[in-house]
Amino acid sequence: MAHVFEDDEAASPPPEGPEAFVTGWPVWQSRSPLIHGTWLATLGLPGSYVRLGIPPEEMEDFLAGFLDGPYVGGNVTIPHKEAVFRAVSKRDAAADAIGAVNTLWREGTALVGGNTDSYGFAANLDERLSGWADAGEAVVLGAGGAARAVVHALLERGVKRVSILNRTSARAEALAESFGPGVSGHGEEERAALFGRADLLVNTVPIPPVDPEMARYGYEPKLPDLCALPDHALVTDIVYVPVETPTLRAAAARGLRTADGLGMLLHQAVPGFERWFGRRPEVTEDLRALVLADIAKAG
Repeated sequence: MAHVFEDDEAASPPPEGPEAFVTGWPVWQSRSPLIHGTWLATLGLPGSYVRLGIPPEEMEDFLAGFLDGPYVGGNVTIPHKEAVFRAVSKRDAAADAIGAVNTLWREGTALVGGNTDSYGFAANLDERLSGWADAGEAVVLGAGGAARAVVHALLERGVKRVSILNRTSARAEALAESFGPGVSGHGEEERAALFGRADLLVNTVPIPPVDPEMARYGYEPKLPDLCALPDHALVTDIVYVPVETPTLRAAAARGLRTADGLGMLLHQAVPGFERWFGRRPEVTEDLRALVLADIAKAG
């Protein structure tokens, strides 16, 4: 089976200490090596963390040989999260609730899968959007895997009612049914009514890429209409490229308190690092600045 290592380090002699990875297809854009590498250096720990590109058709073979390989664990990103969910021997409660795995580790002879996305979402808002968990009603935009993690976090932290708003109402309703009472699915025709009673708005919908030719002439995506939101509403977006999304820009124009999605990326990495390398790292403003600089450099 051919693995595609996307780090120069992969061609070097095997490093000392535990080895961990992030895998996806493609995975070159992942900033996880920057985050984990910074923590290893800051804490003075031996170990390594690399990008490991694996095509979907090779993922089953990779997992079958995992326990005989060099890695203590790793992160899993698109498109492998659901496939790994089905393949692991054990899963934590968050992975079971969300239906996807983003973190792998060993427990004896078992390969265990967990999900830290909901933890990362909540930890980011704890840090940057105080009072968010007091929301009586939250509206979640989108009904994909990321929305599932967000809904799980909202319910875990005591938000009483969650409305999922999606372009395809049937998909929103199906996601809501998997969580039971307190969660409902809706189509676009209900947007204004839902916004009117929202205490917290969460966007999970990716931003469509801008045509480079249009970008040359200063094209910017249209800002969403958030006029129906109450003046006390809090707004967050799990998208972090760009850090200031159209949703956050529209909320700022309303004078609403906001939190960007970069902190979710940083905080979700904490539990995995602790499992693999034995120390719990901190999410600091220096780390945030380092990742922001990397995003800016990538354009």
